[in-house]
Amino acid sequence: MSDKDPSIKPWGGRFSEPTDQFVERFTASVSFDQRLYHHDINGSLAHAAMLEKVGVLTAQELADIQQGLEEIRAEIRAGTFEWSVSLEDVHMNIEARLTDKIGITGKKLHTGRSRNDQVATDIRLYVRDELTLICKELSRLQLGLITLAKREAKTIMPGFTHLQTAQPVTFGHHMLAWNEMLERDYSRFQDCAARLNQCPLGAAALAGTTYPIDRHYSAELLGFDRPTENSLDSVSDRDFAIEFAAAASVLMTHMSRFSEELVLWTSAQFKFIELPDRFCTGSSIMPQKKNPDVPELIRGKVGRVNGHLVSLLTLMKSQPLAYNKDNQEDKEPIFDIIDTVKDCLKAYADMVPAITVNEDVTREAAMRGFSTATDLADYLVRKGLPFRDAHEVVGKSVAYGIAEEKDLSEMSLDELRSFSTDIEADVFDVLTLEGSVNARNHIGGTAPQQVLAAAERAEMRLNQRA
Repeated sequence: MSDKDPSIKPWGGRFSEPTDQFVERFTASVSFDQRLYHHDINGSLAHAAMLEKVGVLTAQELADIQQGLEEIRAEIRAGTFEWSVSLEDVHMNIEARLTDKIGITGKKLHTGRSRNDQVATDIRLYVRDELTLICKELSRLQLGLITLAKREAKTIMPGFTHLQTAQPVTFGHHMLAWNEMLERDYSRFQDCAARLNQCPLGAAALAGTTYPIDRHYSAELLGFDRPTENSLDSVSDRDFAIEFAAAASVLMTHMSRFSEELVLWTSAQFKFIELPDRFCTGSSIMPQKKNPDVPELIRGKVGRVNGHLVSLLTLMKSQPLAYNKDNQEDKEPIFDIIDTVKDCLKAYADMVPAITVNEDVTREAAMRGFSTATDLADYLVRKGLPFRDAHEVVGKSVAYGIAEEKDLSEMSLDELRSFSTDIEADVFDVLTLEGSVNARNHIGGTAPQQVLAAAERAEMRLNQRA
């Protein structure tokens, strides 16, 4: 079986004319699915070993197949392998080359399987390996955030709701909020990996095979937890791809939120942080510009990942059982999601530890907007005032501060007592930024010691992964 004559196909026995050249190109997937070669070869090696175990292949035939496939793997890695569109996909290209190398034994490799279960196995193996790499890079980004959180555990900045100053927090506390989002992303990817780790090999085209195969052995050789249960579902299931795309979309949405804050914080209007020059670009016309291109681009890339999720959902929504050619369209979205997510994670894992925080600027920003107003209300409640009454008192004091252009901490005791005689000299302990931050001394709170403790717990979780 060779691609020297494009009219000869492995499946061409019942056809009376060659495939139209446009249709051949239109239906071929080898231009993009060739990246599955490593996993396709591994799947074939496991299948061949299983066939030898059950007596379908001899020991010598297995040895010839193993040697031939490893030689093909070396050719592909060296860039000397000739891919042929006429052979449609990665599977037939490798099989044809194997037959060229070892003769008729190469034709025996496909005994007891179909391209349907072959591609279902390949894509699971590929996504599983890529999930491992993604999770490693995700963990590296988390370590960067935790390290930055420790460094800035006492650095005060304004916390926001509605992008309006709300209450003082610390920069470290904010970074650990990002880390919690990524921790959930990691968990989702792990769940996805667990569910996809079932082996479709042996389901054949849709109904299994009459050969005495050992599917448990094939699954074991490939590192799967077990074989899939139903042959129809095995070849047509792409839930794992959709689930992976969904988890990736949530991750990219989180990274887009990070990006939005970084873009704001680097602006002249905020000046909260400085990004390393090596992660920024300049303007072709404005010499003063330092543009946060990496966060901006990551913020933009979430659209393509979300789009791929919709593509996969739409791809599967009307398919009857079992395999349909539609499923060829699953690979390019999966490949692009993987490439995009890995690149974005690498960029942030490299960049985050090098962020510089302008502590004086963040502190001054926290002084604006009456960020300790809630602390004053809590103070009055502790003095015995009902919370709603305390809320009204503080509201009036804030209105006075706006009119007089004074923060609560800048008012005199007499000014504050004009709103409530329950206010005493100890009020200034809670009106300072440090007093406000330190007062929230509970798990999940903003007190620096709580931030450091949370960072330690987060780092311990990372270490347990290894």
